[in-house]
Amino acid sequence: AIFVFTDEYGIFQRRFSWHFPEKAARRCPKHCIKLSEGYTNSIKMTKSFKYYLEKYKHGLLVLYFLLYMPYFTFLNTYTPSRDNVAVMYSKLDDYIPFLEIFAIPYFLWFAYIAVGYIFLMLTSREEFVRMCIFLYTGMTVCLIIYTVFPNCQQLRVDYDTLGRSNIFIDLIRSLQSVDSSYDVFPSIHCLNSIGMHIAIAKSKQITKCRRLIVFSSLILSVLIIMSTVFLKQHSILDVFGAFALAIPLYFLAYKPKLNFLKKGQ
Repeated sequence: AIFVFTDEYGIFQRRFSWHFPEKAARRCPKHCIKLSEGYTNSIKMTKSFKYYLEKYKHGLLVLYFLLYMPYFTFLNTYTPSRDNVAVMYSKLDDYIPFLEIFAIPYFLWFAYIAVGYIFLMLTSREEFVRMCIFLYTGMTVCLIIYTVFPNCQQLRVDYDTLGRSNIFIDLIRSLQSVDSSYDVFPSIHCLNSIGMHIAIAKSKQITKCRRLIVFSSLILSVLIIMSTVFLKQHSILDVFGAFALAIPLYFLAYKPKLNFLKKGQ
């Protein structure tokens, strides 16, 4: 009763005074009320936590990366030691110059994916799940391809003989010192850019400045895809492979009806 009737301070004090001296009746309720307020706040926090956990439980799909990253890292260290590694190359690659300015959209990819991911997670469970179906299925298929069809590219430039040096080249040097040139076909960088733009373009949650946001997303995703070949991170074949894979992924992610999401499960 102490913790329930905190709003009825006067009634509680009269009840309490039947059993204790008047002096105690003046002091104890104050302490009890402080305890009750703390108890009430803890209940509210617990309910809020349960509410947000239920509302955003689809965010647990991020745990996919606990499986993806270790295996992708393993492949990057294992593939160079394999004998049957295919070199991805097309004559079109020779016509594509190295332009370090494309380091800007290339690194913007990380923010582009993160912002889109968080936005969809917070605004629409169905749209978020569809995006995850596209991205996660595509990334898994890429890992399978890398496993059964090990590949690499040998297009990276020699910076010592390039004849110029600037902050963008330094950024690319740092990137390529940790980013292997193996397991490149199809390009996950390109595939995820395609998938994120589709998710943004199809989102019903974007109402203000919709045309501007969707158009900006399109321009950025195109620049990101272009950056992969202008920085010699990928062959043009890797880009073609990403687009080819994106077609069935689109139908898989956006055509079926996800009735279980509409039921709130």
